[in-house]
Amino acid sequence: MQFDQVTVELFKSTIQKDGYIILPSMGNSMYPLIQQGNLCCFVSCQAEELKKGDVVLYYSKMGQIIAHRFIEMKPTNNMSYFYLKGDTNLGFDAPIKEHQIIGKLVSIQKGDRNVHSDGIALELWGKLVIAIPAFSGVLRKYLNCKTHYQF
Repeated sequence: MQFDQVTVELFKSTIQKDGYIILPSMGNSMYPLIQQGNLCCFVSCQAEELKKGDVVLYYSKMGQIIAHRFIEMKPTNNMSYFYLKGDTNLGFDAPIKEHQIIGKLVSIQKGDRNVHSDGIALELWGKLVIAIPAFSGVLRKYLNCKTHYQF
């Protein structure tokens, strides 16, 4: 789904005003951590606060709102570029700039369970996905089979 700049600014102002924004998830790029229909809570964050493995909400140049895992920041020509990746994606997203960052994930509502991003299980999951890039391929194959063979 694509959003215009006015909607993106509304998301940012909601986080500034209320301290957070809750958005339903779409897609499966962060499976199994975030699944279709989970409610994700994001708070404002400064770029220098981001830690490797954090899940960042940002908007792409194509107008998409995306929540993917922060991998690293690289300075180039006096500009900082942020590299992110979905857990089931084989490659990185296009690098983004700081102004594209909307917020950072703090919790996921999964049915009647609320999972906080600062929990040890989610931290270990993030480290596993980052440390073993081939794991993303395994997750992607699983999702493809699951989708293909659903009745």
